[in-house]
Amino acid sequence: MPSRDLLYLSRADVEAVAVPMTAIIERLEVAFREKGLGRVEMPPKPGIHPGPSGGDNFIHAMPAFIGALGAAGVKWVGGFPENLRRGLPYVTGLLILNDPQTGLPKAVMDATWITAMRTGAASAVAAKRLARPGASSFGILGCGVQARTNLEAIAAVVPSLESVRAYDIHLDRAARYCAELGPAYPAIKFSAVATPRAAVEGTDIIVTAGPIRARPSPIIEPEWLAEGSLGLPLDYDSYWKPEAMAAAERFYTDDTAQLLHTREAGVYFRRVPRVFADLGEVVAGLKDGRRHDRERLLCMSLGIALDDMATAPLVLEGAVAKGLGTRLPL
Repeated sequence: MPSRDLLYLSRADVEAVAVPMTAIIERLEVAFREKGLGRVEMPPKPGIHPGPSGGDNFIHAMPAFIGALGAAGVKWVGGFPENLRRGLPYVTGLLILNDPQTGLPKAVMDATWITAMRTGAASAVAAKRLARPGASSFGILGCGVQARTNLEAIAAVVPSLESVRAYDIHLDRAARYCAELGPAYPAIKFSAVATPRAAVEGTDIIVTAGPIRARPSPIIEPEWLAEGSLGLPLDYDSYWKPEAMAAAERFYTDDTAQLLHTREAGVYFRRVPRVFADLGEVVAGLKDGRRHDRERLLCMSLGIALDDMATAPLVLEGAVAKGLGTRLPL
């Protein structure tokens, strides 16, 4: 008889598995290719917004089924910007993995670490195909968790990186980011900069990782963007002025259906460019990536359930192998 219990993995359990970033990137390569070929079931994520009307809090339900990976499940994830003042993570959540044969839940796990790592890995999948060959400079705006995982992931696929320029509205966070990560990347020069422009201008790969705002105050100007640059917004259009997004010769995203679904709600993406391709289409070879060294490209990562359902089975496999977690009856 099939098992009628599930494995619960706390945040400490998930982190103790320590799935390498390179393994997550490899798994996302498979998942995005499957998506590009139309073999992933993933509806746009619905959300609720607790708190004051018009606020920036959100909780999303994110289901997906990736047949090639035998992965089915849902993530229930929230982002609350004021949590940072409370000493809590901005993003938290739980993830359920189901047996795709029976539908029974086989694991419930904390999703904080998974969300952080898979977001970086998705950026790496994009950078591998869209960054200028020989890209040497990395700019990060917003020096929280995603600043760390995105550098780890992108450095794994862009070995030519030589410099990092870090900006945060709280300048001490940018300085701390450089001090903490510098020793881990001795071949890369780290600089904390005082303005967003200093992080963007002349930079090959630009990641913006601030909070997602319903009423953003975008600051990135088109003239800041160097020829051949790649922009990777993780925070919707919070940092990027419409004119800066329009300066990109091509605009990509991890999921066009999700972008259009979100725009229809009337809050975000009112002036984003026309999408040239889904990232999955590029990975599958159905659409072009970068054509030449001079073109400016933008790939907006909305954060999709595919990333989670590709990563969570790796965590579960590692937890079982290490004897981690708590068995719970259904």
